[in-house]
Amino acid sequence: MTRRRLHLNAFLMTTGHHEASWRLPESDPYAHVDLAHYVRLARIAERGTFDSLFLADGPQLWSSVAQRPAGALEPITLLTALATATEHIGLIATASTSYNSPYNLARKFATLDHISGGRAGWNIVTTAGAEAARNFGLDAEPAHAERYARAAEFLDVALKLWDSWEDDTIVADKAAGVWGDDTKIHPPRHQGRYFSVEGALNVPRTPQGYPLLVQAGSSEDGKRFAARYAEAVFTAQQTVEDARAFYADLKSRTVAAGRDADHIKVLPGIVPVIGSTEAEARAHERVLEDHIVHTHGVDRLERLLHLTPGTLDLDGPLPSDLPPESAIEGAKSRYTLVVELARRERLTVRQLIGRLGGGRGHLTFAGTPEQVADTIGLWFGSGAADGFNIMPAVLPSGLEAFVEHVVPILRARGLLRTGYGGSRRTLRERYGLPRPANQHVLAPVLV
Repeated sequence: MTRRRLHLNAFLMTTGHHEASWRLPESDPYAHVDLAHYVRLARIAERGTFDSLFLADGPQLWSSVAQRPAGALEPITLLTALATATEHIGLIATASTSYNSPYNLARKFATLDHISGGRAGWNIVTTAGAEAARNFGLDAEPAHAERYARAAEFLDVALKLWDSWEDDTIVADKAAGVWGDDTKIHPPRHQGRYFSVEGALNVPRTPQGYPLLVQAGSSEDGKRFAARYAEAVFTAQQTVEDARAFYADLKSRTVAAGRDADHIKVLPGIVPVIGSTEAEARAHERVLEDHIVHTHGVDRLERLLHLTPGTLDLDGPLPSDLPPESAIEGAKSRYTLVVELARRERLTVRQLIGRLGGGRGHLTFAGTPEQVADTIGLWFGSGAADGFNIMPAVLPSGLEAFVEHVVPILRARGLLRTGYGGSRRTLRERYGLPRPANQHVLAPVLV
């Protein structure tokens, strides 16, 4: 029996996930637009034999430029550059189904998959927020259920496009003067509620068939979507009990959708703050918290909770009359997570901002390498995770500390690979997933 292995994804964000990371003496406030910075991070993660790295994105300017390094390089373009600087690690980019067209996006991911030798992944998002909507000529964001209905049709079209070339379409018969077989091209000719797409993709079928499909929404709509399409799920969970419940629910939904439960990998986020002793780790955490500008945190929290500016009292609790998740059209699951965290631990607004400053609702853990490895091992071994989204508070130092001090412990415990192996493998293979069959090719009949 093959031993179950831990999957690790490096979630890279500018100078680190902590909102005050850019203020530290070691940090470069301009690193978010520096290719060399991302090349260095990708190579560190590859040295740690991570399965993949991930770049978040959105079609709007996030937050206030006063708070932290703002703006981001377009991720598919950046990952194409990183593909030439790495050999093994998977390359996952966020792209919105709300503000893209299936043909163009399918072509971009197919191109990345070819250039990287089969290492592309797509984090599928539906994009909440009125700011993004107004950038695309809309007066307000579409309703939550509407965004997911559009996303489902978007995925169906993208799959048709990636399958519009059979694997053996290219003949390359120089003697006969025949480059390809036209009978193996299958235009989608799709007519739906949201999209009308006629022609075949202008990129051949890729090494993976199609990119690894990743999803990050944990609302009811998000979980239904993930059960139908996702092969990896990035999630935010604060306790191992909540993580176990989410894991069991998502696996059950996946089976009910007619899929193998092992073909969806659940990766909670963790923000590790590492020290040689627990006291040193706590001291690192306090330095970061001391650099938080609380007015920025209040503004961000009021937007998340859909409150009128000036509502929150820094040294008081959250208002008792917040609306239920069902009334929220934006980031539903993150809204609920933050409210439940504040209520469960009876946090003041100031304390809540401190807790959110490192990971925006993801688990933040300060401790020694052994303690970080223990936490990862506990969640992995108790039905709470198939792996983790590693979200260093400070970059590059936090990723270096994880690779140099936590990775060897995970390897010694038999949880993590010691190398990638000699042959180049696709991202899908790294996650233990099969290459999808082309929907236009009949499976062989067994007699």
